Amino acid sequence: MEKKIRVLVAKPGLDGHDRGAKVIARALRDAGMEVIYTGLRQTPEEIVEAAIQEDVDAVALSILSGAHMTLLPRVVELLRSRSATDIMVAAGGVIPDDDAAELKKRGIKAVFGPGTTIETIIDFFRVNARRAS
Repeated sequence: MEKKIRVLVAKPGLDGHDRGAKVIARALRDAGMEVIYTGLRQTPEEIVEAAIQEDVDAVALSILSGAHMTLLPRVVELLRSRSATDIMVAAGGVIPDDDAAELKKRGIKAVFGPGTTIETIIDFFRVNARRAS
């Protein structure tokens, strides 16, 4: 039996809207992945600690607050500092294209904006979220 992909869904920062995160968490779960949702207002440190403790393959960050250029790279930096670079990080939210390109340069594997289909996100995680063993 193939190991299920484990995904941590998190909302970094002070953003209080989590409908999108919950939709993604449920969609990934319904697609057969194990999903851990950390809830609202998580610090990058809390997210990375949870990702390592839960031994996840990927972190899905949902952000609408506009703090994406500060908080998202910090998650990647902290994973690197904990030697957890095999945990993929993807993000979703209202993120301008120029910022999305910069986030990818800084280690975010993908940025999903408004209008991205659930199927696109599920397929991406199926292809990219496997940890190197």
